Amino acid sequence: MSETALHTCQGSAIEPRLEEMAHLRITVFRDFPYLYDGSFNYEANYLRRYAECPESLFVLAEDGDALVGAATGMPLAQDVEEFRTPFERAGFDIGSVFYYGESVLLTSYRGRGIGKAFLAERERHAAKRGFSTVAFCAVERPDDHPLKPADYVPLHGFWRAQGYERHPELATTFRWKDIGEPEETDKPMVFWLKSLQ
Repeated sequence: MSETALHTCQGSAIEPRLEEMAHLRITVFRDFPYLYDGSFNYEANYLRRYAECPESLFVLAEDGDALVGAATGMPLAQDVEEFRTPFERAGFDIGSVFYYGESVLLTSYRGRGIGKAFLAERERHAAKRGFSTVAFCAVERPDDHPLKPADYVPLHGFWRAQGYERHPELATTFRWKDIGEPEETDKPMVFWLKSLQ
């Protein structure tokens, strides 16, 4: 079994790895529940938001020179409206929230503790900078979705075990194109939060 190493960087330091990250996101998010039919141009623009934010964090999992996993985060106040608005409506001080963009990891590297390390690194980063809450959102698909694999197990139990709590009152939608669909549609997303205090 090959060894993986974790590295972190912030803001524009990620520039040399953006193309690899874009390809990794497209690969991993193609699987259920995201079913994302991604384009490289969209990914490059999406990741550029993080690269242009000096307070962003990238946690990279590497096997030799190959990028096999990545996790991102940035202050919620600097992220897009779809993610800020539910918190603003609920009366949160969005300046106190550090938002996780994603955690993507190739299937063959799962079950080695890398997902836990992705969460721990971002929590450490957020706590050191005075954020009191960390948050992410996850797509919610119906149980009877036709593309749901028979052996699919949602990550809810894993997230709860790491101290995260699902907040259905904090929900949003985000648009992307599903595999096999002609155009982008809104997908329901629900936020998970953890207090760092």
